[in-house]
Amino acid sequence: MPIEVGTVAPDFTLKDQDHSEVTLSGFQGNAPVLLVFYPFAFSRICTGELRELRDGLASYTDAGAEVLAISTDPTYALRAYADQEGYRFPLLSDFWPHGEISRTYGVFNEKAGMAVRGTFLVDRDAMVTFAEVNGRGQARDQAAWRRAVEAVARTT
Repeated sequence: MPIEVGTVAPDFTLKDQDHSEVTLSGFQGNAPVLLVFYPFAFSRICTGELRELRDGLASYTDAGAEVLAISTDPTYALRAYADQEGYRFPLLSDFWPHGEISRTYGVFNEKAGMAVRGTFLVDRDAMVTFAEVNGRGQARDQAAWRRAVEAVARTT
């Protein structure tokens, strides 16, 4: 079951494509964080979604939000993916223990061994203010993400 709006976001520390540790609570008090769980680097739908996120990144950062994309891919694959696609936001690896954070957020598909398309907005107080989980093969509409980020930005 995915975590719900109004709950405290589970904290985590994961390595990004540069092997740097990123801790969710490190943003607390400073910036809202958009968590974008996706199944696999280099896959068709995921690449389309992350390209759209890359191309519209300013709409999030201008509102003061940080964007963290999370998959169960290893950091080496994420480095190659970021280089190929020009992603300027952290790609976090939930590789080992495999899918632990995806499980915590309720977006891990045990049978397939991957995160599903889950999106969560965590405000400056670590509260989940937006939650969306899409089915397998179903691309997400990022307009809802932008509206959620803008709403959180207006309240701070």
